[in-house]
Amino acid sequence: MKKTRLFATLFLVFVAIQVNAQKKYSNPVYGSDFPDPTVQRALDGTFYSYATGCKCKKSTDLVNWTNVSGVISRPTWNDSIHADGTRDNYSLWAADVNYVDGKYICYYASALWGNGSRTGIGVAVGDTPTKFTDKGKLFRSTEIGVKNSIDPCYVEEFDKKYIIWGSFNDICMAELTDDALAVKNFSPINNPQPDGSWKRHTGVTKLAGGAFEGAMIYKRGKYYYLFCSVGSCCEGENSTYRTVVGRSTKLTGPYVNKQGGQMVSNNYTTIISGNDRWKGPGHNSEIHRRRGADLAPLS
Repeated sequence: MKKTRLFATLFLVFVAIQVNAQKKYSNPVYGSDFPDPTVQRALDGTFYSYATGCKCKKSTDLVNWTNVSGVISRPTWNDSIHADGTRDNYSLWAADVNYVDGKYICYYASALWGNGSRTGIGVAVGDTPTKFTDKGKLFRSTEIGVKNSIDPCYVEEFDKKYIIWGSFNDICMAELTDDALAVKNFSPINNPQPDGSWKRHTGVTKLAGGAFEGAMIYKRGKYYYLFCSVGSCCEGENSTYRTVVGRSTKLTGPYVNKQGGQMVSNNYTTIISGNDRWKGPGHNSEIHRRRGADLAPLS
């Protein structure tokens, strides 16, 4: 679960993909409160990082970062007004930005701390990495049947597009339409059911159980690696948050740990845990670099 008031001591983990391996950094992490980031390398070689709270920073070397304002405005499609006139303003959490078919697409969670029912996943689109226009919701938790639907992650496989998401109520996957702006063949469901249960949309595939959140899938060789977070993220020095993984030969799973235990049954292999210096390492993301030879090299 993610919140803008995360402690600065949370160590946010990136997986660097296709970045110049010859250049080494002792600690290319900015020292500020910037939860749940994703990093996208733009056409000119500049890296843009987006985070919970509509935040954005840019860098040319992954070490020195400056703020960029006005990139993504807080979406309002999920706001609600109570009978007594009080209002719930839902925040943008865990932005995941990707370059898809000539557009920058930002998937985000519209979330309110402690509300796992109305929470949902939305999408925004930009011609540049510095200005996005909100396109509204993909779904709310009640409409797709997955409680606490946050922490989106975009994946492409064999010309098909998918969204991965979930927070302590299963890690799930659904196929997107060709333009990546909607869930394929999606019709909203009215949850909960009359008996109080939740019905899950038929297009949803469960990848991992209810122990996980902050998912990211990365393919290396013949294996798909499902990185997730487990434990408590937001208790400061008492945080038990940690980064875990399982792998599969198929995108849809089953993902297993080193002993062969399946992640759908909440088995995993821990790869990063907290220590005396870093508390609560978690929420997984990657550095996206556009394909092609038009990218400026790292200086």
